[in-house]
Amino acid sequence: MKLTFREKYSYGIGAFGKDLVYAFVATYLMMFFTDEVGISSVFVGGLFFVSRFWDAINDPIMGKIVDNTNTKWGKFRPWLLIGTLINAVVLIFLFINPAKFLSGKMVYVYCSAAYILWGMTYTIMDIPYWSMIPSFTSDSSERDKMSVIPRVFATIGGSTVNTFGLMLISFLGIGNNSIGYFRLGVGIAIIFVISTLITVFNVKERNIVENQEKITLKGVFEILFKNDQLLVIIGSVIIYQIALFLVAGFALYFFKYAIQNESLYAVFTGLSTIAQVCALMIFPKLVSKLSRKIVYILACLLPVIGFTSMLFISSLSTSSVLLCIAGVIYNLGFAFSSASTTVMLCDAVDYGEYKVGKRSESIIFSMQTFIVKFATAFSGLIVGIGLNIINYVPNTVQSAQTIIGMKVIMFVIPSLLMLACLGLYLKFYKLNGEFKDHVLNEIEKRRNNINNKTQTV
Repeated sequence: MKLTFREKYSYGIGAFGKDLVYAFVATYLMMFFTDEVGISSVFVGGLFFVSRFWDAINDPIMGKIVDNTNTKWGKFRPWLLIGTLINAVVLIFLFINPAKFLSGKMVYVYCSAAYILWGMTYTIMDIPYWSMIPSFTSDSSERDKMSVIPRVFATIGGSTVNTFGLMLISFLGIGNNSIGYFRLGVGIAIIFVISTLITVFNVKERNIVENQEKITLKGVFEILFKNDQLLVIIGSVIIYQIALFLVAGFALYFFKYAIQNESLYAVFTGLSTIAQVCALMIFPKLVSKLSRKIVYILACLLPVIGFTSMLFISSLSTSSVLLCIAGVIYNLGFAFSSASTTVMLCDAVDYGEYKVGKRSESIIFSMQTFIVKFATAFSGLIVGIGLNIINYVPNTVQSAQTIIGMKVIMFVIPSLLMLACLGLYLKFYKLNGEFKDHVLNEIEKRRNNINNKTQTV
């Protein structure tokens, strides 16, 4: 079934506000906690990482709740709206400086509680948002297009915060960055709510399949662990995301100390964003010309080419043009991977219905939410440990050994991880071509048989 222009772009706008929020927290919360609140960076890193273990439990449970929901608004939109409203409020409290009215351990307690609550309420909204894609249509070409639109808006939302965040914090704070963070948080929360309202009131859930029984907690684990294709996707995406976040985590240090041109980072980020948007826009046509499998291979190999190019370019010269070209190359691959992953998860929903006999969009897409959170926290932990191992000293000229160590962690390790991701995909992923068509045909037959039995009764 074809989707209207209004539905497609109303859905995409929701990703803009959602990723404004995520990028604001992912990029600036540690700096806010350490520089404005005054708590230990070791504590913050530990908080970010440990909270992911709770997400491993919380995210699939939220998926179960969504999948068992049945209202006249559908099963996704009610939770999308509820989660957005709660998360917007928590976001504002997250960027209130507790050191202004608390002291000692209570500051740490406040920050910990606010961050964990933010993560939980973000889950309430994020899981139903991405889970809606399979509910729009079962047509493969339409899914390819629908997977691209929210990714484009998400990229624009995230890059807006990353590019202009510090400037807006300074402007809104008028000399007081703590207030600047709070005011920017309020502004982002408002945009977040408006963008979600546009999505909720302009999209419809069409391809809904109700399970014959409610999904139990035991059923959640059955859906996750009996779906071998989902496990392949989870493994490959975790590897891929850790590789990307290692590069992103070291990028500012790289430009400041290895290239000795910190201002180039903003240009590099801007060109990377343009590359991602362009790649997302051509993704559906590229898939139709080449195939999903070939595009995913490109998604893994282009970053390897980009990372190794940046390694050699930075070792032989400091050419900003060549570095930016290499950055564009690896970001093309990143964009192809983002779109491919969304499509693969949609197919994993169909495969789960085929393999297990239960359809669960939200439990399966809860893995995407968890993977991104986990990869961000884990790579952040590795960056922190890595800086210590290579003897990084802030705000001074780094030794040659430190620069070499930085490049190894930033380029060599991610390249190896990308190749491992590609190997995992080629060896175990099979939801392509004839087999994927067989899965879709088989579940359609099963649905028709159930409908015929129901009508007969």
